Amino acid sequence: MLRVGLTGGIGAGKSTVANRLAEHGAVLIDSDRIAREVVEPGTDGLAELASAFGMDVLAPDGSLDRAALAAKAFADEESRKRLNAIVHPRVGARTAELMAAAAADAIVVHDIPLLVEGGLAAAYHLVVVVDAPVETRVRRLVSARGMAEDDARARIRAQATEEQRRAVADVWLDNGGAEDIVLAEVDALWADRLVPFEANLRLRRPRPPMSPKIDEYDPDWPVQAERQLTRIRQAAADRLVRADHIGSTSVPGLPAKNILDLQLTVSTLDDADAIADALSDAGFPRASGEWWDDPQDGGTRPWLKRMHLGADPRRAVNLHVRTPETPAWRLALLFRDWLRVHPEEREAYAALKRQLADKHAADGTVEHYADEKQSWVNAAFTRAEAWAATVDWTP
Repeated sequence: MLRVGLTGGIGAGKSTVANRLAEHGAVLIDSDRIAREVVEPGTDGLAELASAFGMDVLAPDGSLDRAALAAKAFADEESRKRLNAIVHPRVGARTAELMAAAAADAIVVHDIPLLVEGGLAAAYHLVVVVDAPVETRVRRLVSARGMAEDDARARIRAQATEEQRRAVADVWLDNGGAEDIVLAEVDALWADRLVPFEANLRLRRPRPPMSPKIDEYDPDWPVQAERQLTRIRQAAADRLVRADHIGSTSVPGLPAKNILDLQLTVSTLDDADAIADALSDAGFPRASGEWWDDPQDGGTRPWLKRMHLGADPRRAVNLHVRTPETPAWRLALLFRDWLRVHPEEREAYAALKRQLADKHAADGTVEHYADEKQSWVNAAFTRAEAWAATVDWTP
């Protein structure tokens, strides 16, 4: 199933987005609702809260008096941890039950306010952040929830910052304007990204081939790459040696195809094969066929690797899975670092890329483009190795 993490600051209007996605057919899992369910009257969660914090956290009808609990649970750090130890495992277990019950072709939207604060982004194929200007959020909290303004501002300050949310956001929805604007964006998100993403993931389907197109350097490329790398590292688990952003999108100022080249280094190709399903489940289906790098040591035996491709139709990814059994993993890092510190080489490479992209613009594939530029890259490897020896470079 496709797992979508939906989050946003208090007052941003996250429920508007969640409800629209549910209307389209998403399976909605609401963390706040689950947190209430696990402490309803008659549950062991409520009984444990009363035992830990006293019977006066119960209302006359036997339900939880949330204000009374908050006064005790947030009095100090130890009390807050005691509260979390009671509630969080129950919320996690119930969430897992609901996830497991979803159909194999479901698009599961997990509405989780503290996704960023909890460091949970890597657990989702896509993270959607709903935002609105602070003053808009304050106004909503005061008018719709009856919250005091000072309290509203304090609650906003206590949550993740905009910078922290942007770092994990694959999709950023501005809900500060008219509701029909954000709803239209959600409709497009569902049709153009979530539905095809789910199908690609379930069918292990690679993206279709396309002609080379060179874009100007985007300073957000490294941020996007790191979001994908967190998912890759989690999927690789204990077989991970390292995971890196490589290729042209990793070189500041270098024009490139809008495709993130990432490298996962594992100890052996057997390890690469062992984690192929985990990487595919994480959103990076394995590409069929044999894959290799051209040998750069004078030999004729190809340097074998594995290739996975991103399933997200709006964020193209090439994931090269390499091992120290060949030098290719090291050369990929050397080439990146050498280009970063040699502007004249960067400019020459950019000119070549543009020339070849224009030449092969109607090919419908990057195969001939890549083949033609490989001779320049091979010669560049030699120049990069000379530089590495003079500066004692190591990966």
